[in-house]
Amino acid sequence: MAAEYGEVKFFGSGGSPYARRVQIALKLKGVQYQHFEEDIRKKSELLLRYNPIHKKVPVLVHNDKPIAESLVILEYMDETWKTYPILPLDPYQRALARFWSRFIDDQVLPAIQGAAWTAEEKEREKAIEEASEGLGYLEKELRGKFFGGETIGIVDIAAAYIAFWLPLVEEAVGLKLLSHQKFPKLHQWSREFCSHPVVKENLPPPSRLLGFFKARYAAITASK
Repeated sequence: MAAEYGEVKFFGSGGSPYARRVQIALKLKGVQYQHFEEDIRKKSELLLRYNPIHKKVPVLVHNDKPIAESLVILEYMDETWKTYPILPLDPYQRALARFWSRFIDDQVLPAIQGAAWTAEEKEREKAIEEASEGLGYLEKELRGKFFGGETIGIVDIAAAYIAFWLPLVEEAVGLKLLSHQKFPKLHQWSREFCSHPVVKENLPPPSRLLGFFKARYAAITASK
């Protein structure tokens, strides 16, 4: 089986939502790989060699050819390994999936980060408004059990932060964005996604993340 996929190495970090995207996709596709856990405070020479531009995880190395950036990696994987496709076969639907994945990274996640970690009140209020608007667009786009229909696709994987990390951030900082009342479909989707056996197996321990987020928020509030 390993020979079928070639030599696959994965460089990630336990708490990184971007690295977890790749791990979830690897497991869904049944790709065997060698895992290299990185300390983001002391990056390995191998990681710096394979990703000299951004110097960060995740990095997938397939037959000694490195690919960086999580969404780029996901698309590469789908073109390389046809088991469990995470992108639609129809060209238009593929384009839409790419659009919404980029929308999450370019607009929704930065707004959520601003809402959670911005100390200045006016900027934080603006970020909360932008995050709510972005989540509203995703609420309208979600038409099935998952964004990928009845199975998990690339948009679901891209939105893993919203499903798993966001509720922990909300608890840590006293924020409420993903409410059942405001976004019922997204709220239900987040539960379905996180309870999927492959996803659940490849998520970090929530208690450790919650402690990290609480400490980060305490440091921000102390600096005001």
